Amino acid sequence: MTSNRSCVVKEFPLPEREYRVAPARCWDAEPRTYSAPPRRDKKRRRFLLPLLLMGLALFGSGFLLGRAARAQEPPAQACGTPVSILGPDGGSRTDGRMPELPTGQTEWTALGREPESSASPEDWNLILVNWETPLPEDFSIPRLTQLVNGHAIDSRAYPGLQDMMDAARAEGLQPTICSSFRTRDKQEELFENKVRTLLAEGYGRTEAEEQAAMWVARPGTSEHQAGLAVDIVDKSYQLLDQGQEDTAVQRWLMAHCAEYGYILRYPTDKSALTGVNYEPWHYRYVGVEAAAEIMERGLCLEEYLAEICE
Repeated sequence: MTSNRSCVVKEFPLPEREYRVAPARCWDAEPRTYSAPPRRDKKRRRFLLPLLLMGLALFGSGFLLGRAARAQEPPAQACGTPVSILGPDGGSRTDGRMPELPTGQTEWTALGREPESSASPEDWNLILVNWETPLPEDFSIPRLTQLVNGHAIDSRAYPGLQDMMDAARAEGLQPTICSSFRTRDKQEELFENKVRTLLAEGYGRTEAEEQAAMWVARPGTSEHQAGLAVDIVDKSYQLLDQGQEDTAVQRWLMAHCAEYGYILRYPTDKSALTGVNYEPWHYRYVGVEAAAEIMERGLCLEEYLAEICE
């Protein structure tokens, strides 16, 4: 059995922004002064005016003669065969005009097929990290953005996170980040702490490690080490248990996280695939395109990657 865990060790004042913004630079350069341009000679302007009028007259004559010549030419013929455009009923038309789009569709696609996803399992934001697929030994994060309260996240995932937090607060909510990037040493510490707790409850070492891995990822298999995951709780309820899903913050995040490129990484019915129990506080950045499909279809990341690999 596991006990409720609070993810906040110490309270901090609620910031307006997650990121520590550097103060604005001060510029103290002397203001520049400009002198008015010299006035042109009136005699020069009187000399240029007749030339300008003559040029306009010649241009107008040439334009009228060109239109008269084109009017006597036969109409141009189409080159090659008429273009075939796929219609909404699967048929084609050869009059060269685009048929009306079906309701809700914004553009036609080749042969009427839906555009293929540009997502690839090789994309940095779709890296799979789980109990079967640990991070590569040489894995590194190009750049971390430091958050308040000692947290950090991959800088490429930061803009979406900040926008999501700002939007939630604009709705009167109080989301609180209680965990983010972790080093391998920190992950080892958390895992061993969970194992010791289970040992104290009477589990054997092997069983304790297996049970611990369902709640705290083994070192090397945590998305927190990838810098793409954050644990977010409601300030009014900071326990990491199933009750978290009933908070106003989690209801809003589950409905809107995909708009900012995040997904609820460990849904309630996907533990057999993810290897992790339901965590209604763990959000993972995958990008807006992938997040929209995953959340709309009720997939987990493992299922989504299996589909785009086919």
